[in-house]
Amino acid sequence: MSNSKEKAMNPQATVVTKKFVDAPAGRIAYVERGAGPVALFVHGVFLNGHLWRDSLEQLSDVRRCIAVDLLAHGATEARAGVDLSFAGQAEMLRQLLDALGIDRVDLVANDSGGGIAQIFAATHRDRIRSLVLTNCDTHDNWPPEAFVPTVAAAASGQLTAMLPAMVANLDLARGALGVGFEDPSQLSDESLRIYLEPFATSPERAADLVRFFEAMDCRQTVAVEADLARLEAPTLLVWGTGDVFFDIEWAHWLARTIPGATRVVELPGAKLFFPQERSAELIAELRKHWEAS
Repeated sequence: MSNSKEKAMNPQATVVTKKFVDAPAGRIAYVERGAGPVALFVHGVFLNGHLWRDSLEQLSDVRRCIAVDLLAHGATEARAGVDLSFAGQAEMLRQLLDALGIDRVDLVANDSGGGIAQIFAATHRDRIRSLVLTNCDTHDNWPPEAFVPTVAAAASGQLTAMLPAMVANLDLARGALGVGFEDPSQLSDESLRIYLEPFATSPERAADLVRFFEAMDCRQTVAVEADLARLEAPTLLVWGTGDVFFDIEWAHWLARTIPGATRVVELPGAKLFFPQERSAELIAELRKHWEAS
């Protein structure tokens, strides 16, 4: 498949050069666009900051938009032995913001990045100007049942072998990641390579990804429930109803738990990675949320 469909859908998208900061957790990669108040975008497992490229392009008129590559993902180079758990990733976000001299952010997150964002927001409430969570790991609902085979594949070593095979056969990769998309045929070869090649071409990155899986433990998000219940920052939940991983009930759980929650926006039929596939709808909601915050 060519990239023509995806580029036609996102004609304004441009390639942005990665930047890096050295932090205790490692050499952290990110991209940024725009100026003004900072919005920090956090992706989920297997992906990287590329997920947010349309958001960075379209929102750069109102925010300095930063999309980070999590530890064990993308171009970020984790230090040997660093904590790759959700709590460790949240600590990396703090280190990134400190290194960039950023005090407060509008935090936007998806998938496992949403679980990480909850931990960061709960433990650094003074640094959150606003929060937007899309379908994501929440409280004790993760890893979700539909994701358990992937966790098992990581534990058995099968995942490490599968990643180069998926890069060599992008139709295989499209089938594997396609469960998170309404229309996997729109997922371009270019995006698949950007997401998966870092794991397939670096044994160290692949090993770190396995460690990331090994560190998955929902006790980390359960532990911050009381702090999350003190988060007054304006919080928006934008949730796809077609997601097989994170049911809409968790958006309403978050809305009940976070005092600053303002709305739950349901996107009928949208799946896990709708921030890429239906970016225009999310961007419109972000603009409204930020204008009201």
